[in-house]
Amino acid sequence: MLSAQGISVGTRLREMDFRAEPGEHIAILGPNGAGKSTLLNALAGLLPTKGHVAWNGQDLAKIPFLQRGRMLSWLGQESHAEFAFPVRDVVAQGRHAWGDDFAGVDEAMATLDITHLAQRPITQLSGGERRRVFLARALATSAPIQLWDEPASSLDVRHALEVYRLAQQLAAKGSTLLVSLHDIRAAYRFSRVLVLESGCLVGDGPPHDVLTAKLIRDVFRVEASFVTSLVPELPAD
Repeated sequence: MLSAQGISVGTRLREMDFRAEPGEHIAILGPNGAGKSTLLNALAGLLPTKGHVAWNGQDLAKIPFLQRGRMLSWLGQESHAEFAFPVRDVVAQGRHAWGDDFAGVDEAMATLDITHLAQRPITQLSGGERRRVFLARALATSAPIQLWDEPASSLDVRHALEVYRLAQQLAAKGSTLLVSLHDIRAAYRFSRVLVLESGCLVGDGPPHDVLTAKLIRDVFRVEASFVTSLVPELPAD
C-alpha cells in the first residue's frame, strides 16, 4: 500500500492526498507539465517533498535504504545508457538490494522478451529495446510497489500491450502499480486513473467514470469521441 498526505513539491505538485492499495494498477494522466513524473519521483523518495509519504504503513523517511530497494521499484522516463554493459548485467542491477541473490533476473528478461539480447551491450540497442531492458530491471526487484514513468514510450504496439497486461498480472498477484501515461486510451486498461492538471489532482476513480468528454476537454483541450471498435488486443494466453 502506498499513501500520500498533503504532499507538495514546490509549485509542481500541490497538497495531494490519495491511497493506492495492493491489487490496484493505476494510470496517471495529465498534459505535459501536469506533475506526473514529479508525483512518481516524490512517492519514490527522489525529491524533497513536503507532506507525508508511507509505504506499506511505514513512514518513507524512516525506511532504511536497502529495505527501500526491496519494497519499491521505480522506472524513470529516460532510457539513455552511458556505459556498454551487457543487457543481463543491467537487468541484474535490479537485485542490488538483495545482495548476491539474482533470482528472477532470467524470468524478468523472458517476460519483457529480451532474453535473446542478454549479452548485447545496451548501448547497441534501439530505444524500444532499451526501454524493455530498464523495465525488466524494475521487474527483477520483485518489489510489491512499482512506479513506472511512461513505460510504453518507444515501444511498438505489441510490446506496449504486453506492458499493460503485465501491470494487470502484477496487480492480480497483489502488487501496487502507479503508471504514468500519455495515451488516454491505454488508461482504460487500468483499474483506476488519477488525472493531474497544473500539479493538482482533478480526477480519481475508475477510468469510465473519470474520463468524461468534459474532463478531457477541460484538462487536455481536445474533443473526445468514444469508440469501442478497432481496439488492439493481444491474443489470449
